[in-house]
Amino acid sequence: MSEFVMDRLSQLLGRVKPGDPIVLEGRDIPSIAKFLKSDECKNVFLMVGAGISTSAGIPDFRSPDTGLYANLAKLHLPYPEAVFDIRYFSQNPKPFYTLAAELYPGYYRPTITHSFIRLLAEKGKLYTCFSQNIDTLERRAGVPVEKIFEAHGSFATQRCIKCKTEYPSEEMMQHVKKAEVPHCTSEGCDGVVKPDIVFFGEGLPDTFESAIRNLEEADLLIIMGTSLTVYPFAALRSMVPAKCPRVLINLDRVGDIGARADDVALLMPCDEAVRKLCDEIGDGWTEELERLWAETENSYTPRSAEEPSVIGKGDKEEDKAGKLPKNPHLEDEVARIAKMVEEKMKIGDKQAEPATEDKPAAAEESPPEEPADVSAASARPEPSAAPKGGMETPALVKPAEVGELAGASHPTPHYEDGELSVPQTKPSEEAPEGEEK
Repeated sequence: MSEFVMDRLSQLLGRVKPGDPIVLEGRDIPSIAKFLKSDECKNVFLMVGAGISTSAGIPDFRSPDTGLYANLAKLHLPYPEAVFDIRYFSQNPKPFYTLAAELYPGYYRPTITHSFIRLLAEKGKLYTCFSQNIDTLERRAGVPVEKIFEAHGSFATQRCIKCKTEYPSEEMMQHVKKAEVPHCTSEGCDGVVKPDIVFFGEGLPDTFESAIRNLEEADLLIIMGTSLTVYPFAALRSMVPAKCPRVLINLDRVGDIGARADDVALLMPCDEAVRKLCDEIGDGWTEELERLWAETENSYTPRSAEEPSVIGKGDKEEDKAGKLPKNPHLEDEVARIAKMVEEKMKIGDKQAEPATEDKPAAAEESPPEEPADVSAASARPEPSAAPKGGMETPALVKPAEVGELAGASHPTPHYEDGELSVPQTKPSEEAPEGEEK
């Protein structure tokens, strides 16, 4: 369910209790560690966002003051999100490549959270890591490529936006380092080359639909560093079996985590949480985690302190240019697409424990249908044609791995002392710094 639906149900039904855990022994790190270590936990799925990369020095997108969108004044964009809009890119790719020169893979070291993902793979536990991030740090940490699904693409490959011909990675790197726009070298083309990052106006990878069907096999879902508002990615949390424990590792409560009996929220930095989890598991997990992270020490070349940066507020005039109103189509698109995804995929959450006098049962969840093509719902005028297959771009509420829009009007219900608490609605509530936004 969306935060809006959760909010409305909570207001109508009053305060409800989630019931005792069924699969886990408790809603804490020792219980998660015991289950993760057990033979019953064979298929671990991950959903990760920008929050797992902020400790590497990569800014998230929407945090006030420190987020990427708050610091793009020097690019003089009509609205911050334009830097990842395919229509704007087609007309003016220079701002994107100016930014890409700073964010391009190779400048940042994977975090210990990325090494934790690799550790799960080496332990034979990781089934798939669904990532919203475009930084390729999962790859650089040594996570097997076949275990990673980059839902919003990445800098790993690139192609011409006109003829779709792939472009050599070495040549791409040279252009990006100079903040130059690369052009297709195919005879008679000369189209602009773009990394295989999902922009506004483009579709998700063709393999998305088949990949999400595997969620039916999940024994454990771990959600890290994401605001759970980018659809259809955010809907994956509801596609695991009802008996599957869902663990949120984030700075703030998000989504509907807490609605199921075996939901756990660990509200702390991702790096801190994975270290505590490995410490609790024991059996050498901590030592292996630190060893894998040490292997990443020479995997990057830090940017020189003398190199100029476009991520900054500039002078007062630049500040004004960088703080023009948001894309006017995005707010309506969020509400439209969230509603459509729910209706088309019939996503819901159910309480696996039978109802008792003290523990009312939650609404039963219907099995998710195959994801529908929702391309007709775009609120954006003259949408660009999306690649065939997969879920098309209107379901992708935001470009690349960016998180929720600022000013969301529906707060997330969450559990406090075993009871569902519904915060009062605030008209323009900002996300905590360091969280995907």
